[in-house]
Amino acid sequence: MDDEFGAAYARSLARDHVVGALGNRSPQAALDAGTPPREVWLALCRDMDVPQERWLGKEAPVRERRERRDR
Repeated sequence: MDDEFGAAYARSLARDHVVGALGNRSPQAALDAGTPPREVWLALCRDMDVPQERWLGKEAPVRERRERRDR
């Protein structure tokens, strides 16, 4: 989250942003309830309109991002 949104904003999103796909919970509340981190991250990416090529993070190789996107 820090890489995509910056450290301060990532903390705010994790704590305060309500995501419908997470049962109308914040990402942190969803994690605390046992939702897998990857599921939380992908729900947040969709909700925040993060381009799909960045869902795996900026360090993921381009080829790997394309392969996962095409699945």
